[in-house]
Amino acid sequence: MIQQIKQYYKLEEYKKFLSSSLLSHQVLLIDLSYNQIGDEGASGLGSALAKCINLSNLKLKLYDNQIGDEGAQGLGCALTKCINLSNLTLQLCGNQIGAIGASGLGFTLAKCINLSNLTLDLGYNQIGEGGASGLGSALAKCINLSNLTLYLRQKQFICF
Repeated sequence: MIQQIKQYYKLEEYKKFLSSSLLSHQVLLIDLSYNQIGDEGASGLGSALAKCINLSNLKLKLYDNQIGDEGAQGLGCALTKCINLSNLTLQLCGNQIGAIGASGLGFTLAKCINLSNLTLDLGYNQIGEGGASGLGSALAKCINLSNLTLYLRQKQFICF
């Protein structure tokens, strides 16, 4: 059976996603980059995605949206409800995510038990070395993860 990819760009199309039959989605691409959705918007998006329990493939582009620790953790927590999620691309580049958000996101993603392919872009945030360490430790607990692509692109990591 061929799975139809549902694609949502811009806020207007995202509203169509919210009013759709969320249980029916298996493959989704949502691009809300450059929309200033912040923590509240990221958490709201997470709440909608949590209802997509048949979702297996998700590509979520949220570049430059003023998402902080709370939004990143809320999004990650919601994704744990997508019990069939096996392929995830999460692009959170250029937000305001710190060490707590990065670690929390990793901790919640580790609970996605069917996740086998993960691409995570946290570049140009403020996660620092503590956040990178927490993220790495958490992702090491992803029991079925076979492919990981991680983009951090931080201004500075201090290594001794």
